[in-house]
Amino acid sequence: MSSWLFFRTFFIDGQASMRTYFSIIPWIFLFIIPAITMRLWSEEKKLGTIEILMTLPVKDYDVVIGKFLGSLSFLIIMIALSFPIPILVLSLGNADLGVIVSSYLGTIFLGASYLAIGLYVSSFTKNQIISFIVAIALSFFLFILGEDIVTYFVPQTLVPVVQYLGLSKHFDSIIRGVLDTRDIIYYLSIIGLFLYLNVRSIAKWKAN
Repeated sequence: MSSWLFFRTFFIDGQASMRTYFSIIPWIFLFIIPAITMRLWSEEKKLGTIEILMTLPVKDYDVVIGKFLGSLSFLIIMIALSFPIPILVLSLGNADLGVIVSSYLGTIFLGASYLAIGLYVSSFTKNQIISFIVAIALSFFLFILGEDIVTYFVPQTLVPVVQYLGLSKHFDSIIRGVLDTRDIIYYLSIIGLFLYLNVRSIAKWKAN
């Protein structure tokens, strides 16, 4: 799907660049990643296998990190399968390889953030569809948080804060080829926060 959307305009634009491709990815991820995460906890609860899982000699955070790394590995394989696109783009013109590499890193960071969000949401319900819809809504909210359509309604003094909290602003910065430590720290913080909340959610479920 991403390849088809990208090549619809690639030859018309006449530019050896993957910027359009990476601008499409967040919107595809918005539906694909919640579909990956929606059953990671929901299915465990529905089938009752979560009781067995939680009685194993492992910590709650071990299970959460294991599920996250498993889904992240799957996502990275999905992203890696797009390798023919940069090869074609580089063969057709003088594309900036550094920008392409940084864009792929940004894509992994964004995808990992969506995964952490979706995994957290999945821990609240036995219903996969509810998990899917709520994960999309929360991911979408965090993605557009820094956009002009949102900041327009925010007091001017809070605009920089709201922009910093939005997933899209940091992703746009990285796909321009700028690997700023602030963007990397932001994504790691988002991932860490939602994984921590996931651990707390599982601990609360066990306590009840």
